[in-house]
Amino acid sequence: MSNVSNNIDFNQKVVEMKNITKKFGNFIANDNINLTVHKGEVHALLGENGAGKSTLMNILYGLYQQTSGDIYIKGNKVNIDNPNIAIANGIGMVHQHFMLVPPFTVAENIILGMEPTKGLNRIDMDKAINDVKEISQKYGLYVDPLARVEDITVGMQQRVEILKALYRGAEILILDEPTAVLTPQEIKELIQIMRNLTKEGKSIIVITHKLKEIKEAADFCTIIRRGKYIDTVDVSKTTEDELAAMMVGREVNFKVDKAAMTPGDVVLKVDKLIAKDNRGINVLNELSLEVRRGEILGIAGIDGNGQSELVEALTGLREVESGSVYLNGKDITNKLPKEVFESGICNIPEDRQKRGLVLDFTVAENMILENYAKPQFSKGFRLLEDNINKFAKELIEKFDIRPTDESLKARALSGGNQQKIIIAREVTNDPELLIATQPTRGLDVGAIEFVHKSLVDQRNKGKGVLLVSLELDEVMSVSDRIAVIYEGKIVGIVDAKEADENVLGLMMAGGAEGEK
Repeated sequence: MSNVSNNIDFNQKVVEMKNITKKFGNFIANDNINLTVHKGEVHALLGENGAGKSTLMNILYGLYQQTSGDIYIKGNKVNIDNPNIAIANGIGMVHQHFMLVPPFTVAENIILGMEPTKGLNRIDMDKAINDVKEISQKYGLYVDPLARVEDITVGMQQRVEILKALYRGAEILILDEPTAVLTPQEIKELIQIMRNLTKEGKSIIVITHKLKEIKEAADFCTIIRRGKYIDTVDVSKTTEDELAAMMVGREVNFKVDKAAMTPGDVVLKVDKLIAKDNRGINVLNELSLEVRRGEILGIAGIDGNGQSELVEALTGLREVESGSVYLNGKDITNKLPKEVFESGICNIPEDRQKRGLVLDFTVAENMILENYAKPQFSKGFRLLEDNINKFAKELIEKFDIRPTDESLKARALSGGNQQKIIIAREVTNDPELLIATQPTRGLDVGAIEFVHKSLVDQRNKGKGVLLVSLELDEVMSVSDRIAVIYEGKIVGIVDAKEADENVLGLMMAGGAEGEK
């Protein structure tokens, strides 16, 4: 029996997208797609990276115009040729990468462009703050109107984006990969917020590829594969396995297959590391760990316990106050990033856009960022473009990067395909130690399966792998051993085969000790 939300009014179709096709030159991003959303419904739009989900929603929001097909809002045919028309039709969009002004306050960001005024066109900030408080209380989106955006968490920034859309009168909310950068607790809070919004008669379209969250939050799901419409299903009547198979066109193996390995020598030794955060406060507190050849050591922890700073310290991006880092017995503490790379450490960074790619470089150029000086890629001051493009084409095919055009700028690719560029580059460097930080953030199940296989391949080649992830399921399924980090220290290390989710959760909250 269906458990579809009671909030849905099936007599009111708030969005109908009929036979939508979108071409970029010869590339067909959307091929004759249909989508219907009712009032009070959470409708998931599911597809692999590069399947055309964001393109379809960018058409609905007026950032792109369809090549052919029609859009109806509440039964009326509309021509949405810019976001202002979308907003006038009650459509709001929260993008995956937020569009906020960091130095502005929460209230200033929410009212930007629609400021209440008084007197001689002066901004009425008192009214703005009260309006923000009123709307945030109405929808359970509690924020501090006076906080600066640059000082609040990512989850809070997302709330600001949602409030910004609601302030502009949005009845239909598009959320683009809304959980990609959230902690597990923030994800639960977001799902509750979505439920609050649908109770108020709002309709929500969620672009995602996280099956667990679709099952928890969505009523219906439309699946797109390689730009084509596959099906629309009642989520409560569909399993995660069925959704995955429709998304990628084959059965997906959720279990990480890895043969038993006997770990070898210690490749990375971290001894009593102390480092400060950007405010000058100790964030790593005598942290020690070892990674051996032929093993994946996973680091589990709640966000903000020193994971990012640890990776920065290991890769030469953060100065260490005291303690040591050894790679194959060689002291690399406080070495420059280039020296760390040359010593044999490669890194899949936490933020692909800030640390992993030069977005205005081509895919091919990003593939050789660390190796452009090698003789096969350059001669004197001249890059050997034919060789670079040939190398990039091989990696694009091997790692299934889409679109298959090495001359495209990296910013033109979906988030998941940007991640694949980084993984392809780092794995191909044949590191002694591969550090993978949130390597599957924003990836679909097919790509996640591929990334996990890539990490296991490195382990099977006798390399050391350090996996840092906020996804406890991922840490438990991919790792051989799990080190739990809490307040900048490793509070326990357990064998992954014997790991218990509840015990790990307690340790992550500082409430239990594991074997060291």
